[in-house]
Amino acid sequence: MTVRTRVTVVAGAALTAAVALGLVIMYLVQLGSARTTIDNQLRTYATQIEQSGQSGRWPSPLPASPLDANAEAQVLAADGTTVLAATRGLAEYGAVYTLAPGSDTPVRQSAADRGLGGELRAYATHTTVDGRSVDIVTLTTTTSLGQINETFTRLLLIGIPTILLLASGTVWLVVGRALRPVEQIRRTTTEISAADLSRRVPEPTAHDEIGELARTMNGMLARIEDSAVRQRRFVADASHELRTPLAAIRTTLEVGLAHPQRAPWREIAERVMRQSSRLESLVEQLLLLARSDDRHLVQARSRVAVEPLLREVCASTAPTRVPVVLRPATAQADVLGDAEQLERLVRNILDNAIRHARSRVTLGIDTVAPDTLAIEIADDGPGIPAQERDRVFDRFIRLDTSRERGSGTSGLGLGLAKEIAAAHGGTITISDAPGGGAMVRIILPRAAD
Repeated sequence: MTVRTRVTVVAGAALTAAVALGLVIMYLVQLGSARTTIDNQLRTYATQIEQSGQSGRWPSPLPASPLDANAEAQVLAADGTTVLAATRGLAEYGAVYTLAPGSDTPVRQSAADRGLGGELRAYATHTTVDGRSVDIVTLTTTTSLGQINETFTRLLLIGIPTILLLASGTVWLVVGRALRPVEQIRRTTTEISAADLSRRVPEPTAHDEIGELARTMNGMLARIEDSAVRQRRFVADASHELRTPLAAIRTTLEVGLAHPQRAPWREIAERVMRQSSRLESLVEQLLLLARSDDRHLVQARSRVAVEPLLREVCASTAPTRVPVVLRPATAQADVLGDAEQLERLVRNILDNAIRHARSRVTLGIDTVAPDTLAIEIADDGPGIPAQERDRVFDRFIRLDTSRERGSGTSGLGLGLAKEIAAAHGGTITISDAPGGGAMVRIILPRAAD
């Protein structure tokens, strides 16, 4: 069953049950009200009959009821069967109802079945009139209760099916109209393929749940499209980067094999080793980026002292054309994270600073903020334009428009640094260094004392 059918069935059944319950309650209320009205009229009539015999003699026939033209009455002796007086309609009848001693419920007798038609409603009471104990019985042949029953039966047999049809039809139309945007969303979604993720589902103008669903789905499609575009670009760039060292290795070996007797095999081996190292580094960075995409970049966390980590990075950095100056920290600064990944984070940014510095690179810690610390790496190179400072952290991005690869860089170092910082709850910002050049600040949360 479709949602439309289920809602129609449930809503129609619920509405029909509610109407039926309302009719039953109304029937019971009307039936009780009619019975109460008839009983009050009969009670008032009995009081009138009692007053008519206070003179010691009963009128013959007994007076009629001013409230109900169909009402009849009998006055019975103390034995409960002898009729002392009766209205005109019961003059030739014996006791039609009797009242047992100590009871207030009249008992129907066979005399009532001889000529009294219709539904009978009776009232009886023990009383004393002019010193004599008598029973006064009043009754009426009324059709009001039968009319109520007939009306209720008609409503059940005709009104309930009609209400069910009208309610089901209305719910079917309303639900169909409400679900029409959902059907449009479904059709559009089935037409969207991996080859074309630019399409979006139609968004209803109404700000309801379906509108929110459409907007949420379009946001999801936008994220999927962006992810697919980034993935295709990543695969293309990675393939290009991997192809370069592989092509260099193959070309070098082909040249050597073409002239095996004259080839400088030692030089060839050194070139192959350099390209292999470059290829190994690239594959390692790609694997780390894949782990960062799966949120598995940081496997275990521990307390890491930042200043010893910076000293280790400086000590293990190969001698370069520019010196790296480590500013001493003024206070103990610890972070919670993976020491190996944090070292890779600092080293990637430091290598980039060394590559662009003219004469010096400065490395230090800023612990001004109470809950964060900043690792500052500054160089005196040409700096990074403000409009490019966010783009340099994208994968396979080089600001050198010629994409010259003589430096051996792949454009993954800063992108990986950004992922490592994010995995530790930190950020990386770039600004101008005080003496010119670029200042990179790695902001990390401090470990609790």
